[in-house]
Amino acid sequence: MQPHQFWQELLPPAPSEAVAHEDAYPARLADGRRLLLPIRPLGDSGEGLASLIINQASFAVIRALADDLAARLAPLKPEIIVGLPTLGLTLAAAVAEALGHTRYVPLGNSRKFWYEEALSLPVSSVTTPGQQKRLYIDPRMLPLLEGRRVVLVDDVISSGQSIVAGLSLLRQCGVRPVAIAAAMLQTSRHIEALAAFDADIVDGIHACLASPLLLCGSDGLWRPA
Repeated sequence: MQPHQFWQELLPPAPSEAVAHEDAYPARLADGRRLLLPIRPLGDSGEGLASLIINQASFAVIRALADDLAARLAPLKPEIIVGLPTLGLTLAAAVAEALGHTRYVPLGNSRKFWYEEALSLPVSSVTTPGQQKRLYIDPRMLPLLEGRRVVLVDDVISSGQSIVAGLSLLRQCGVRPVAIAAAMLQTSRHIEALAAFDADIVDGIHACLASPLLLCGSDGLWRPA
């Protein structure tokens, strides 16, 4: 597949999958449908990760992922969705709409002049190595969170750095989410970081897809580590 062709359609369920992959990893939804994800090598380490860039996905794929998450979250009766920047905002808006909400609360990386520095903290992520940004919440949005059942949404949870930053910022606002939601869990590396922050929150993670750490063999094919 060409790079621009990824994330455009969900494939039907297949009875079995190959254990070795050339350039794409088939992640599965709960109903068995598959989404082919391009494999990104991690430098010269021989390791690779399956990648999801949700704002480049087709509307149909975004809708399917949002509907999947909304069905998982509905029993928790969430009252407001909070989205992490940048790509998490695409999913958070779609999940909120799928739940029947009329709005959501977006966090951001740019400081508007009315923001409060006390309601921000530094954040980094796997996909933006070496870039130190800050995570902000618009103080005017705080009344939407107070005493509400909040769900924090990101597109992909990988190392856990971004989601812990979001949880930390919400904690500064006096908010503890009832759940965390993501389109994909990229390996299980996030568990340690989340458990160190809040051991109980690990059981509150909901995701549509999961992908393992991949290793490239001598034959050039990728296999789960």
